[in-house]
Amino acid sequence: MRTIFTTSDVHPRDRFDYWHSVACREIVEHESFPVSRAHFEAEIEVGSVGALDLVAFQNSPLRVEHGQAHASRRSSEQLFLCRETNGSMSVEQDGRQITLHSGDMTLLDPALPYSASFSFGSKTLVLKLPRRELQARLGKTRSMVTRLIHLVSTEDGLTSSLNAALPALAGQTCPVWGRLVANFMLDLIALSLAKAIEGTTPRVSSMKAMAILQIRAAVKASLADPDLDVQSIADAVGLSVRYANDILASQDTSIGRLILTERLERCRQALGDPAQSCRSVSEVAFGWGFSDLTHFGRCFKKAYGMSPREYQLSHRKA
Repeated sequence: MRTIFTTSDVHPRDRFDYWHSVACREIVEHESFPVSRAHFEAEIEVGSVGALDLVAFQNSPLRVEHGQAHASRRSSEQLFLCRETNGSMSVEQDGRQITLHSGDMTLLDPALPYSASFSFGSKTLVLKLPRRELQARLGKTRSMVTRLIHLVSTEDGLTSSLNAALPALAGQTCPVWGRLVANFMLDLIALSLAKAIEGTTPRVSSMKAMAILQIRAAVKASLADPDLDVQSIADAVGLSVRYANDILASQDTSIGRLILTERLERCRQALGDPAQSCRSVSEVAFGWGFSDLTHFGRCFKKAYGMSPREYQLSHRKA
């Protein structure tokens, strides 16, 4: 993580105004109302892991308002997962109000208005999530904002713990590892959000979201098995093949297409990884469950516009 602002480098009379301009640029545009401008202190750090942008900040007590005018000027490409590291933060969005304590998390949508208040000693980590990738796992997310995710279950504890570990990984991982960590983090976040909405307002759509996550997890866990098929995945999650494919149709996929897509992506990552340049195309393909090299080559070229060998050579030259 890289420190981009600290009040210790700024004259006390200018600290709040300088902080506000940086926070609007790096976190989100807003109006701020500090308890004390004269004694205001703050720090902001930024980094990234794969497709996840990270912002860690701490500041003196204050209230922020991200209004309709701010929201209308905000790009809709990202969602915010907020994790309180220390102290507490109260937030209100879309008619719901919650308070986060250390380890708690919630989802915010910067394309919608919200308000938040930060306690003395508050420290917060914000993950800027690719909206499209999270919605590919969950569907529409508006009903999931300002739902409290706290450390009750083992699964949510894992989501929070990995979230807390991300700043130490920022800038320290190779691109392939960064993508793997980011994808795993998005899977865990999606699971925790689906559980949060299921626990507060049972809905058919949230049950389907949970089933989709379970199907995706089962596929990812068995990609290297050459005998993996649609029936074994359906059996692993306790659904019929027909029903599983019906709910996956909402994401324009099926069990079979999901298996193929995930295998191709793992092969693409391996072939593009300089650390795996000694591996042959066939070794990579067989390692990720393909049993027919002709079929693999045809599918790979259709997905990525070049043959596996061409892809591997292009990344060796890079």
